[in-house]
Amino acid sequence: MISPRNIIALAVLTAGAMASWYLTRQDQSNDTNASQVDATHRGYYLRSARILGTGSDGALLYEIQAESAEQQDGRVSFSDVHLNYSPQSGVPWTVNADSATIHENDQRVLLRGHVRAVSREGFSGNDTEIRTQYLEIDPENYVAETDERVQIRIGPRSLTATGMLASLKENQVKLKSNVSGKFAP
Repeated sequence: MISPRNIIALAVLTAGAMASWYLTRQDQSNDTNASQVDATHRGYYLRSARILGTGSDGALLYEIQAESAEQQDGRVSFSDVHLNYSPQSGVPWTVNADSATIHENDQRVLLRGHVRAVSREGFSGNDTEIRTQYLEIDPENYVAETDERVQIRIGPRSLTATGMLASLKENQVKLKSNVSGKFAP
């Protein structure tokens, strides 16, 4: 026979088990909500990324290929970057860099580390190569700019300078300061 003492003990244990279940369920739903919020704030991560940029008319303007891309805090960061203009743009330049960043609400692509821009139809019809450690590209306006040291090779000629502003579509470059060069006959 069940004593009143056993009934009270069973009721207390049942109430404890139900309270424990209820609290655990509350914690799990809070964890689920927290992980949903955290995932939203963390952004995304891509491997072997291919990002397409369009002009103001919606047509394909350029393509960024990267080993990885990570979106976080209002910016997208890329590693091992290759930027190519679309054939329709008429811009014969390709740009490679160790990394790149695009900030939200800013169309410029900020390239860092062993930046190399190459054109087979470069200045004066010669193969042209631009090297620097930092370069900002405004893809819609076809402009590349840096205040860092830059080395430019045009066929057999070589120039170095501090700072550069280049119009990639029109094959024009302006060197800002400390220009020196080597010209072969």
